[in-house]
Amino acid sequence: MTHPGLNDDETDREPPLDPAAERLQAKLKRLLAVSGLIMTLGFMAVFAAIIYRLSEGGSAPDAGDIAATIAIGKDARVESMAQAEGMLILLVREGAASKLLYLDPATGRVLGETAFVAR
Repeated sequence: MTHPGLNDDETDREPPLDPAAERLQAKLKRLLAVSGLIMTLGFMAVFAAIIYRLSEGGSAPDAGDIAATIAIGKDARVESMAQAEGMLILLVREGAASKLLYLDPATGRVLGETAFVAR
């Protein structure tokens, strides 16, 4: 007994496709190849962007990137400091009042402030 899938008789083979079906099959193969190429290029672009972001890293600022002085009130104290979104954020306590100062780190210019008030 032989396996039906291994039969090499000419009578069991599929008939050849008609020309219209062959053209459709060729179009589908080209569409699949183009789709695969676009997906591969997309993955390469995403991985390149990730590698670029990781390799860019944070370069240490030089002296020209940091303001030499920042003006705060006469009796004010800086309680804490953070850097976010390219701004330097200071929590400043002046007497009993506290406020956040948003500064440009390169120039020391105040970009905005948030005052805390009691209700």
